[in-house]
Amino acid sequence: ASWVILGHSERRQLFGETDELVTKKMTAAFGAGLAPIVCIGELLEEREAGQTLAVVTRQLKAVLDELVGNPGLGVVAYEPVWAIGTGKVASPEDAQEVHAHIRGLLSEASADLGRDTRILYGGSMKGTNAEGLLGQADIDGGLIGGASLKADGFGKIIEVASKLAQQEEKD
Repeated sequence: ASWVILGHSERRQLFGETDELVTKKMTAAFGAGLAPIVCIGELLEEREAGQTLAVVTRQLKAVLDELVGNPGLGVVAYEPVWAIGTGKVASPEDAQEVHAHIRGLLSEASADLGRDTRILYGGSMKGTNAEGLLGQADIDGGLIGGASLKADGFGKIIEVASKLAQQEEKD
C-alpha cells in the first residue's frame, strides 16, 4: 500500500476520531512512507447552521503543519458528511466554494502547497453528477465510495474525468 485514508467521516462518527488523532495518524503515515488522503467535512447540522467553512478550516488547520512539512505528498478530500449515502449531493457551485476555500488555506500556508495539493470531492459523486463537479476549477478528482461498486456508473466517472483531463491538456 502506498496511500491511506485518514479522518473519513465513518471513522470520525463511529470511532470518535478527533482532529488531534487524525493529525497523529498523519504523522505516522508520513513516517511510514505512506501518502495520506485526509478527509474533512461538515455534518448536516453544521451545514444548516452556516458553519461549513469554519468546520473545514478547523479540520484542515489541525493537519496543516504536516502537509507543509511534506509538500506534494498529501491529498485533501472534502467529504460533506450530509451528502454521503443520503442521495443528497452538493451542487457543483457549493462544492467549488468549499474547495476554493481549502485551496486558499493551503496557499496561505505555502504557495507551493496550494498549487501542488490535490483536493478531491467525496460526497456521493456518481456518473450523473461527475461532469459538473469535476469541471470545477478547484475540484481535482473524486474520492469515490458506493459508486465504485457499480461498473457502469464508475466507468462513467472515469470517462468524464478522462475527457476533462484531455480538454485541460489542450488548453
